[in-house]
Amino acid sequence: MALLGVLLGLGLYALYALSRCFFRVEEGHLAVVTTFGAAEKKQDGTLLTRGPGLHRKLPWQRVRAVSMMEQNLELSGPEGGSSAMAEDGTVLRLDSILRYVPVERELEEFLFGMKKPAEHITGLFTCLLRNEIANFKQPAPEGEGEGRGGAQTLAAKADFVARAGSYALLRRDRARLNEDIARFCREQIGQRYGVRFNAVDLTDILPPDELAEALNAVMNARTEAETRYFRAEGDCQQRVMSAERGVAIAAARASAVETEIRKLGGFLRELAGHDTLDAYVSRRRSEVLSEARALYLKEPRS
Repeated sequence: MALLGVLLGLGLYALYALSRCFFRVEEGHLAVVTTFGAAEKKQDGTLLTRGPGLHRKLPWQRVRAVSMMEQNLELSGPEGGSSAMAEDGTVLRLDSILRYVPVERELEEFLFGMKKPAEHITGLFTCLLRNEIANFKQPAPEGEGEGRGGAQTLAAKADFVARAGSYALLRRDRARLNEDIARFCREQIGQRYGVRFNAVDLTDILPPDELAEALNAVMNARTEAETRYFRAEGDCQQRVMSAERGVAIAAARASAVETEIRKLGGFLRELAGHDTLDAYVSRRRSEVLSEARALYLKEPRS
């Protein structure tokens, strides 16, 4: 019975050892085999990597796999976002995304040169981002000293920065800021950390609470002013239209009265031509007096 247990234990151990002799690498990944902490290398001293598929190793060897696909390092939210001080002293909170890819020929630096690569890249990118935000300025226009036009352009841009502040400048030129950060990462850092920076995206730039409240107050005031302006403009237009309509009606009435007077004048002239005007006036006077309830006569002076 004891011998059966020993044989069973040896069989299980053999299966466990056999399972540790094979490892699988997923598509889009590379693996490095280490023996007691030392990575396997080629004859030229470069790191020996294993591609996707099933591979063999010794039971005591360990495997470190790394994804060679583009990776996103997202710095956003109340906890993950980074803060930076702009040129005018405004502390801004930034939500950003860094896209990078490990470089195969520099994979040794990425795996063994840093204890925690993701945290190291996060800290490095945060420092670079703060440095670029602090030194981000309005670029001087070309030919700024050539004549009056360049001076006016420079003065207008300087006036915009003075009135709007660094927050408005950063939001307006966010694309240029992204390009500056990406170019700095490619030129100054390169691939010394075993990664290649593909792009940097500043998804959002959030101002301090006090500045956000002030901006909201300004926007609300502007909206209210525009609303009142449009209401006043609509009221004025309605009054102008009513006045124009009233003038048109008065003109039509005056024209009708003028036409009536002209016709009556022509009729009276025709009666005068036939010597019947006095008889017509006397008859009309009799008709008016007959319809009157009271009659006031003015006695001639004695």
